[in-house]
Amino acid sequence: MELKEFMETSLLLSYYKNLLSNRQKEYMIKHFEEDYSLSEIAKEYNVSRQAVYDNIKRGIKILEDYEEKLGIFSRDKKLLKMLREIEKKYKIDEIKEIIELLEAQ
Repeated sequence: MELKEFMETSLLLSYYKNLLSNRQKEYMIKHFEEDYSLSEIAKEYNVSRQAVYDNIKRGIKILEDYEEKLGIFSRDKKLLKMLREIEKKYKIDEIKEIIELLEAQ
């Protein structure tokens, strides 16, 4: 798995981990957030390395499916990009004024 894929999976995990089975969530947190190897996870849970690999692989597919259906991560990336553009174009006072106008509606 390339670094870009690893990072994206890690981000998807932060969004959707509570929708995984307990075992998948535990394995994926160990691997993507705590940097455990598959062998270390297998040893800790007294299962085969292949079982860990299969669970993580299925977990990744599930995360991708949730993102495809719900799009929360993509939406947040788009919002962040838009906010950065606004930050470049406007002064803080102008942004506050826009927010106040929107809140007044």
